[in-house]
Amino acid sequence: MNKAIAKRTARWSILVLMILTWVLPAQAAVQGVTGTQFNLVAREGHVSTPDGGSLYSWGYALEGGLMQFPGPTLIVNQGAAVTVTLKNELPQPAGNVSIVFPGHAVTATGGVAGAMTQEAPPDGATAVTYTFTASNPGTYTYYSGTRVDLQAEMGLVGAIIVRPSGFSHMNPTAYGHAGSAYHHEYLFVLGERDARIHQAVASGIYDIDTADYFPVYWFINGRCAPDTMLADGVPWLPHQPYGSMAHTRPGEKVLLRLIGGGRDLHPFHHHGNNSLIIARDGRLLESAPGAGPDLAMSDFTITVHPGGTVDAIFAWTGEKLGWDIYGTGPEHEHSCNGISVNDANPASEGFDPVTHEYCPDHGKPFPVFLPEGQDLTFGGQWSGSPFLGGADALPPGQGGMNPNSGYFFMWHSHNEKEMTNFDIFPGGLMTHVVIEPPGTPINGGH
Repeated sequence: MNKAIAKRTARWSILVLMILTWVLPAQAAVQGVTGTQFNLVAREGHVSTPDGGSLYSWGYALEGGLMQFPGPTLIVNQGAAVTVTLKNELPQPAGNVSIVFPGHAVTATGGVAGAMTQEAPPDGATAVTYTFTASNPGTYTYYSGTRVDLQAEMGLVGAIIVRPSGFSHMNPTAYGHAGSAYHHEYLFVLGERDARIHQAVASGIYDIDTADYFPVYWFINGRCAPDTMLADGVPWLPHQPYGSMAHTRPGEKVLLRLIGGGRDLHPFHHHGNNSLIIARDGRLLESAPGAGPDLAMSDFTITVHPGGTVDAIFAWTGEKLGWDIYGTGPEHEHSCNGISVNDANPASEGFDPVTHEYCPDHGKPFPVFLPEGQDLTFGGQWSGSPFLGGADALPPGQGGMNPNSGYFFMWHSHNEKEMTNFDIFPGGLMTHVVIEPPGTPINGGH
């Protein structure tokens, strides 16, 4: 094994241990800053990549804080009058910066006039003020409106979430309609980076032909896999505070908030089940106001366009797998719809109200015989049992990454090249969802 491969293998092994320590329990509500007044500063910093490298980058920061990639997620309420101020502390050759807010009618004051909006010069003092009313709930993006080809590439991009009127964390909806109700929500800002551009800017070269574009890193929330699966706010990624590993339980609804945060289109594929696309660009897919998402579309891959947003609902029950996900036999007695299930009493139609399992599959045995342990190679997420919530003996030092005995499904780009870090697989635009057993705590959800 050469030194480069050994280094990458060692990093993956270390990250596996970190994931166990930092990912569980998961955050099941989008992390960000709330309010109506946000003071942002454009600053420089470095974004880490899992292959041991880093990219010189720019990003928005909260005043007094570090630059972030992506910028701070701004969470506001529908109807709120929102004010965002911007100062520019980037190096002088970087020039002016700005912010545009697609989907909102913005008034900009201060600074200097730019092609798209008012801009902040790189003096660290001149402030530009942007004001708008958050009229419509949904998922939105913000990014620099000044030389977007370079400044968005360098990291000047972020997310805005507008909560609907009357929003409740106990019974949340994305758009104020029951058809947009969910139990857990996760944000996925998708993007890519051309390392050559970042290297040139770090060397003081700003006159760059961005038409000659060749990305080699792909990101979810500013991280490449496997860093995507770490928890929010891990201290060794100070400029990349947001993770993207989803957790849910059978029958619960997960709201996916997806943003095209780069210049390329990214097909986001989620294993486990289709999702229901309920909104695009902050507008519910409904036939008439108040109808709810009656024009929603079921799909297994969500196409996220540059600068666009998509909201989708994902749920998993194991419906029609053809076997009992909780196991069979006397030691696994359970009921469906309140009726004990066994050979003499087959399961009824529908879903169990407690476990949310598909009742016709109750009591059906696992369809294959697993080989003996000595003939198997154990992955870190293998609990020793094929059953949800089940755990059996494993050899010493094996497994350990699945303490709740959940099911793991990969979520990733369907453009296979985007699942690499500088051509090394696995990595890039990839994360997981974990289906946890009923009763498992998931922080931030209910």
